Amino acid sequence: MNKRFLTTFLQIICIFLLITSCEKHKDHIITILATTDLHGVILPYDFIEKEPLKASLAHAASYIRKTRDSSENFILLDNGDNLQGQPTVYYYNYIDTTDTHFNAEVMNYLGYDAATAGNHDIETGHSVYDRIRKEYHFPMLAANAISVKTGKPYFCPYTIIDRSGLKIAVMGLITPAVPNWLPPELYSGMEFGDMVQAAETWMKVIKREDPDLIIGLFHSGWDVRENSNNFVTTGNYDENGTASVAWKVPGFDIIFAGHDHKIYNEKFINSAGDTVLILDGGSRSEKIARADIKITYDRVAGKKRKLLKGRIIDVGKYPADPGFINKFGDRSKVIDKYVSTPIARSEKTVSSRDAYFGSSPFVDLTHSIQLEITGADISFAAPLSFDVSIPAGEITIGDMFKLYRFENLLYTLSMTGKEIERYLEFSYSGWYNTMKGPDDHLLKFRLGKDGKPALAGGVAWLRNPSYNFDSAAGIDYSVNVSKPDGERIVISSFSDGRPFDPEKTYKVAVNSYRGNGGGGHLLKGAGISRDELHKRIIRSTERDLRFYMINYLEQLGTINPEALGNWKVIPESWAAIAAGKDYKLLFGK
Repeated sequence: MNKRFLTTFLQIICIFLLITSCEKHKDHIITILATTDLHGVILPYDFIEKEPLKASLAHAASYIRKTRDSSENFILLDNGDNLQGQPTVYYYNYIDTTDTHFNAEVMNYLGYDAATAGNHDIETGHSVYDRIRKEYHFPMLAANAISVKTGKPYFCPYTIIDRSGLKIAVMGLITPAVPNWLPPELYSGMEFGDMVQAAETWMKVIKREDPDLIIGLFHSGWDVRENSNNFVTTGNYDENGTASVAWKVPGFDIIFAGHDHKIYNEKFINSAGDTVLILDGGSRSEKIARADIKITYDRVAGKKRKLLKGRIIDVGKYPADPGFINKFGDRSKVIDKYVSTPIARSEKTVSSRDAYFGSSPFVDLTHSIQLEITGADISFAAPLSFDVSIPAGEITIGDMFKLYRFENLLYTLSMTGKEIERYLEFSYSGWYNTMKGPDDHLLKFRLGKDGKPALAGGVAWLRNPSYNFDSAAGIDYSVNVSKPDGERIVISSFSDGRPFDPEKTYKVAVNSYRGNGGGGHLLKGAGISRDELHKRIIRSTERDLRFYMINYLEQLGTINPEALGNWKVIPESWAAIAAGKDYKLLFGK
């Protein structure tokens, strides 16, 4: 009896081991979707421009649902920068702080498995990202964001996802350049380490878990430079260091990049000779990166083989998901009511288009508010939205997102007159050409092979981002475009008649992005070292600049925006002719 029982028991064990072995060694197909840089584009409506969107997370939800339903093993990831960009998230960041954050509710509903923190998520401040990470039903990753107190990652360094008995490891990294743009109080108690060093450290830990697939989820761009013989990757602590990690840290099967708002789908051979699939899905819900992995077991070689295929999905080809809209559509009313709140009236329409050719009501409104808030001698500001207008009549909260798109704080810095001159020289060197006559272009455009402005969609594109085109208020000056870069700016006096002295020190109003070195105006332009820069900060606002702008306009009630007219481009006759032509090239009208 005992012998028969033992025989039966052993047979059961053998069958179980056989089944387990077959399960382990059978072919598996895994499908991974990754969103990135959503910037609050959740609902199919632009609450700033007040118009429907052809692509949003609501549209992506249709493809996500369809793919999940048809996949053997499905994983959904996100690569950060979700908490800034649209009033949709701003409202739940700072206005309604008691309900579950809308972004958390949506991503939980869609069933995300992991997300990496982005720099614009950090920019919302501890109160926002600490709150939302608790509300997520999945881990928030960033292996190189280090807690000063513990020396360990502030967020999760990696997570292990189980699918059909397979272990899928996901390591998150954030661009280490965060301190280059953000004030320290937004990431207090946190330091941002080199991506390569963090990846090497945590790759060793991950490999001890013996995963079947290793995924990189990096909020950092894909920046690889190629010479005639080999790949030359970017160095340590780079803003876009994904290529360095891919090359220097073997072990990754797939890397999802982000942050740079670009589209990539390519195979990359790393330093160990292994193939890594690189995917980047752009921004604002317009695309989804998809990876399909087939894992087979080679019984002869005794190891797994992986077939990797990448695709970039155009979200605009899919309708907004009815279930998504049914669940979250009521939030449109909440957000629309918020952005439609009137705060003042304007006697005139203002447009950012005027800001590229001289002193303009659009940018000068920001200048005036910055000077009023800080009491500074000089203000620096740029058109943060490329092509928007605020019509005459009622000004709403939504209009203020057009005027000031980002949640920057407002700094007051100390700068010498010479540093102010160099700052402006740097700014205009990225903005205006050196002209030899009126037939030349005033603006610096992207050029084609023929040396002429390259057209896309019938219009030309600026060579450099317009949010770096800083002008100044509080001083009167000219920009002589007949002279080379670095020799153009002549400051005649303060606008109130005071003499301007290059040797004296003045108070300057500037946003926190610029004040922390963003764009290079203070570092490369004015020549202030990064260590010295933080010592120059006299004060900072506690809330974002837009908040103070709204309060300021509410107090005024009615405004009549006018250009301050404190700076001009010379020779004026050349500039006038070139500006007319360049305006048509830039805007197609």
